[in-house]
Amino acid sequence: MEIDIRELETYQELAHDGAQSAARSLSQLTGISTHVQVTNVSLMSSSDLQYEFIGNEFAGVNIDLTGEISGEVVLAFDEQGRRAITDTLVPADDPEKKKSSIEEVGNIMSSGFVDGWANYLNAKIKSSPPAYIEGTGTDVLPKSATQEDNYLFVFRSRVEATQDGVSEPIDFRILLVPDSSSLEKAFEPKTDDIVSVEKLKVFNDMTKEGAEKAATNITSMTGIDTTVEISRLTLVPIEDIPTEVGNKRYVGTVMPFDGKFSGNLVILFDQPSGRAVVDSLVPMETDEQWGSVEQGALKELGNIMTSGFVDGWANVLNAEIKHEPPQFVADTGSSIVSPITAQIAETDDHAFMLDSNIQTNSDQVFTCQMLALPRRDELEQALDDLLIENSNNTRVDPAELFDR
Repeated sequence: MEIDIRELETYQELAHDGAQSAARSLSQLTGISTHVQVTNVSLMSSSDLQYEFIGNEFAGVNIDLTGEISGEVVLAFDEQGRRAITDTLVPADDPEKKKSSIEEVGNIMSSGFVDGWANYLNAKIKSSPPAYIEGTGTDVLPKSATQEDNYLFVFRSRVEATQDGVSEPIDFRILLVPDSSSLEKAFEPKTDDIVSVEKLKVFNDMTKEGAEKAATNITSMTGIDTTVEISRLTLVPIEDIPTEVGNKRYVGTVMPFDGKFSGNLVILFDQPSGRAVVDSLVPMETDEQWGSVEQGALKELGNIMTSGFVDGWANVLNAEIKHEPPQFVADTGSSIVSPITAQIAETDDHAFMLDSNIQTNSDQVFTCQMLALPRRDELEQALDDLLIENSNNTRVDPAELFDR
């Protein structure tokens, strides 16, 4: 199946407008201030989508769509959001009324979310009555995301809301998972800017395998047992990327790469993880937190991680991709990626972002995020040239990485 990238961008913008409409409806109903932080469309496996919801309690509604767009919409409020909504609308302690209030809010919000799509398509999109959902992980996800481990296109909006007297922000998510027949019709090529979904899947698999090599290299060098938890390919407005990465403080490396396609690979460790990596690599105490010794250790690790990550792309594309020496960074995530996105924004308004999260299976706290931000036109050309039969050529001898 081939999709029109420009149409995909349009649908991403429709999802963003729909999320804003839904957020406004919530504000009007409850008085809670809302702000749509980011809306994107991701190609990801169902298991990766499930992982995003593991461990968190949510309540909300599930709505089936039929018509020009068919699939499922989920509005999921975190526990604090659920309490804020129900306490505002139903002050009395009546569980059934509180449940009904979530259904009512979900129904009104979802109508605002869907209307923009119907107007754009000049077609009817029917919504089922909202079904109340509550629980953790897969309990609140669309049914299509809980079946076999297949790839899904997921339109995802994250909304932050604040309420007077509440210090912590309220989080709620809006997910739209269209079914495959609906996708094929909606994204039918109308311009020359097209890409094969099958090739996108291959590239996403390549990215996950590259992240797994990077995780193996972390373990080999530090002794910290790590695994790849999430890997996805996301089309996102460039202006939203700094918000997507967030304002948490990180240390890590930025490495430009060039060849068949060019861009930047960003490796970010949260502060405790960066410290744990340095302590395992540097067998002596130093006076500085991120002095030359610590920076050198992270750059060495970043260089080896990047080699494994990029070489998989080169093998499948049958082309050379080189990366420059790593640059050490220590700042908030948004500040680290802003100079990169500013360069991309000179020629594009959307970007493909390849995002992998590496974590540990042990009790030790460890988080590493790898972000690849390629030049979109070059990536699209590389995908056009990609031969799917080369998709098994991603294996790189780990010994070669340590000889570089």
